[in-house]
Amino acid sequence: MELVGHCRKCGIEIFCKDGFLDGVISAENELFCFKCAEDRLTITCEDVILREYRLEDLDALQELTWQPEIYEFLPGWNVPKEQRLDWLAHYEINENKQFLSAVAAGGRIGELRLRLGIILKETGELIGWCCTGIKEELPSPGREIMFAISKHHRGKGYTTQAAKGMINYLFENTDVNELHAIALLTNQPSNRVIQKCGFVFSSIIEIDGDAYNRYLYSQSKWLD
Repeated sequence: MELVGHCRKCGIEIFCKDGFLDGVISAENELFCFKCAEDRLTITCEDVILREYRLEDLDALQELTWQPEIYEFLPGWNVPKEQRLDWLAHYEINENKQFLSAVAAGGRIGELRLRLGIILKETGELIGWCCTGIKEELPSPGREIMFAISKHHRGKGYTTQAAKGMINYLFENTDVNELHAIALLTNQPSNRVIQKCGFVFSSIIEIDGDAYNRYLYSQSKWLD
């Protein structure tokens, strides 16, 4: 058994065992362990990491969506576990791959969605999510970012870190030049996160009978 090197992401030692490499060498000639190679995208923030959804995230995602503090503002997300698994396995993970393929091909992402888990560095626990996609109720092209955090990890700045990480990734790697974010007028924590990220209030809009603050963040403002 011969030490070949260390994983580019997590630093774990990678060996050649009986002629077989215990890892993966990327097209850029970088070395990754098998686990890190599964995640084509990792965004590192101060205290949290954003990474693609995995099938093993099912239980954590299910628990999060059934927290009253989350489904109060996302009522359609607290579905049975079987439905959550179907979404995760057949839609969300697959569309993440399509999104990243579009980024690799030049960054024209169209209406594709990207769904990332928020991982606490200290424990490796999935504590929330940060996503981007097209919302039909918003002015075209209507790309928004959205987020949620566990009730056990609120008020620590983790959501703001994750949202800023997503914003930076989109403006640096895709053809997006404007982002939306919305929050119910009564959802003060989300409004504060959006404002801390640099979004500018635009208007109040109504969706399904509820009033939302709508915010905008342009790439030109981000570049300043």
